[in-house]
Amino acid sequence: MDSSAGEAPPSAASTLLASLAAKGIDYFFANPGTDFPPIIESFARAAKSGSAVPRPVLVPHENAAVAMAHGVYMVSGRPQAVMVHVNVGTGNTLNCLINAARDEVPILLMAGRSPLTEGDAHGARNRHIHWAQEMFDQAGMLREIVKWDYELRTPDQVEDVVARAIERATASPRGPIYLSLPREVLAAPVRASNRPPARRAPVEAAYPDPQAIATLAGWIAAAERPLVITGHAGREPAGALALARLAERFALPVVTFNPRSLCLPSGHPMHQGYQPRALLEKADLVIVLESDVPWFPSEEAPPEAARIVHIGEDPTYARYPIRSFPTDLVVTARVPVALGLLEEALAERVPAGDAKIAERRRHYAARAAELRQRWAKDGEEAGKAGFIKPEWISRCLRAALDPDAIVVNEYPLRLEHFPQEKPGGYFALSPAGGLGWSLPAALGAKLAAPDRFVCAVMGDGAYIFANPTACHWAAAAHKLPILAIVFNNGLYGAVRRATLSMYADGVAAEGQGRFLAELGPPTDYEKLVEANGGYGARVEKPDELPAALARAVAVVTRERRQALVNVVCQY
Repeated sequence: MDSSAGEAPPSAASTLLASLAAKGIDYFFANPGTDFPPIIESFARAAKSGSAVPRPVLVPHENAAVAMAHGVYMVSGRPQAVMVHVNVGTGNTLNCLINAARDEVPILLMAGRSPLTEGDAHGARNRHIHWAQEMFDQAGMLREIVKWDYELRTPDQVEDVVARAIERATASPRGPIYLSLPREVLAAPVRASNRPPARRAPVEAAYPDPQAIATLAGWIAAAERPLVITGHAGREPAGALALARLAERFALPVVTFNPRSLCLPSGHPMHQGYQPRALLEKADLVIVLESDVPWFPSEEAPPEAARIVHIGEDPTYARYPIRSFPTDLVVTARVPVALGLLEEALAERVPAGDAKIAERRRHYAARAAELRQRWAKDGEEAGKAGFIKPEWISRCLRAALDPDAIVVNEYPLRLEHFPQEKPGGYFALSPAGGLGWSLPAALGAKLAAPDRFVCAVMGDGAYIFANPTACHWAAAAHKLPILAIVFNNGLYGAVRRATLSMYADGVAAEGQGRFLAELGPPTDYEKLVEANGGYGARVEKPDELPAALARAVAVVTRERRQALVNVVCQY
């Protein structure tokens, strides 16, 4: 970066911010500490000069900052930057950073580093903590999680380091990277240079092997009972649309098992629900489409003779230490590309009006209609109970929200009672299961899509994990009005269910598996949002829920305030 005669050369911090902006980074989520002065000075200079830098977003907890960056990416498809305070700040990011890694989200996580020097260098140690916060290997605590880590060593390499970081984060399969930034290096000037920035073309995902596509097309054409199992085919909306076309045209039944995105519209005639067992155990061809765990081997399995195909950007999940699902064919590719080519190949093998396809289409369309009728009846019955059930909350929330709303779900929604038709509006927790994600991720989604209604759904345990005071502060400070729904059953439900699944006849079952899962006495969670200028409501009766949700939606849309509904329920 060149500087005009008589002007002081830019600092490494200024060059860092300018490089991030030039690479398309929109937001710089910050939880600052004593390592931030060069960054703060550079933002101040940029504001005064009008230089292009990412928008700084202060977030008073590191996990929330990472989840907000995650939320921006899942809506916009653009990677974002987060910077935290040295080793202690890094430690606080790990929960949501693991979520991002398992969800293949490219986040540029940066952290300061204790100053290197004890002498008179600009930025040298001048606080007591600068000694105790230094580590032999600060990146060691997250090296298994990130794709790449590096420590900035000289100010002159900033542009190259940023380019390398984004290159590694966005290469398929995508994921977070980590960069540590010593304070003296950030504060030091970048030497003038006439060298233009290095060109970096995007690294494209693998293109599917044509022979593998041809083989799979032949297997589908010959199959009598094919089955598609997917969890994240809708990572890109184009993937959900491609699956909808393929499934309709060739009558392929689809089960969305633990979906993290809308993989297939709920009303699609080939949508066969959310549990694979009934179809899996009879299938002669199983296509595992962007699904890390397509079934639970201890509980169900396809027939031994069934062919098993895995399709995805990382179809074998190389970073999972053990994953032993059978595999007869592997296709490495983005879903829209793989399914588009597969549709072309099948069109050459399956004649229009094929009788086998027509009969399969009739059978599975009737089965899908029966499922929806049963779910509708169950939802109506849930509203007649003397207490609030999660099925009723899901049904009422569907009625309250606009079809274009973005919903960020951290487990409790019952998708059978929350039908969705449009891809790109539903996001669920990463398979890593790090709690406390949905509330800050919804704030990030609102940043990325300010004109859309955004709703975060979570259990009471997840709400506690989300550091709600930090999140509600951020919602107010950055003018991000969202709706939060807390399914408050006074339990860590996953803990209770896991205990009962192993010890249904054990001593723990005598207490209904509530030991170490109890979160009582009930907390007035609605008061926390009120402390930050939002609207809070508590609901305990089924017939009061529709009006409470309508009021909360009105507050968000008309008053532009955040809202939270604390729904006391049992499950």
